[in-house]
Amino acid sequence: VCTSALRLKYRERKDAFLEENIQVKNPFCLFRDWLELALKTPEILEPNAAALATVSSSGKPSNRFVLVKDATAEGFTFFTNYGSRKADDINSNPNVAISFYWLPLRRSVRIEGVAEKISQEDSLEYFRQRPRASQIGAAASPQSQQIPSRGYLDEVEAGIKAQVGADGEVPLPNWGGYLVRPDLIEFWQGQTDRLHDRIRFRRGAGVETEIDAKLVHQGEDGWVYERLAP
Repeated sequence: VCTSALRLKYRERKDAFLEENIQVKNPFCLFRDWLELALKTPEILEPNAAALATVSSSGKPSNRFVLVKDATAEGFTFFTNYGSRKADDINSNPNVAISFYWLPLRRSVRIEGVAEKISQEDSLEYFRQRPRASQIGAAASPQSQQIPSRGYLDEVEAGIKAQVGADGEVPLPNWGGYLVRPDLIEFWQGQTDRLHDRIRFRRGAGVETEIDAKLVHQGEDGWVYERLAP
């Protein structure tokens, strides 16, 4: 299938994403503003859906979609089975990347950082907030492991339902959250002429020594920012 002729119209030059339009030079504040707009956009059904990229101990990359359940000044939190492939990758290499893409807004956010497990108490608190069917589903699925059939999952699910009863508490399985602490957050906004806007925030040891007020600029709370060519 050839897709070379596909051309989606993005934003016009008058809608350019400019540094002076960023009121607070902190990427968490900007992300919150962009996410709030995505939440208010009816065409975006799951604004918290994001692609999570990990790398195995042998250097093989893997990518999948997750739902980011919290975004704070600490970082971005998602939940998964601790026996899954993504968890295995993170155990051996905690460096990950997350990408949000909000097509109706012609906007994307790309994040790089280090993933760490959140506390079991916090994982359990969120687990208890999930619908009961989702709790049982998490307990029934040995995520990323080989299984003989769909019927196998149905049998395991039925067994858990019989064990806990109609109102019994579903035990927390080998499942919980990861917090991604970012050291890079890039904001992208598409332009119809393909001269897209890219503004990248970075933090870490030594980044402030790069500030020259021409290419690298002082942000807030230890961040610097810069514009990248599309």
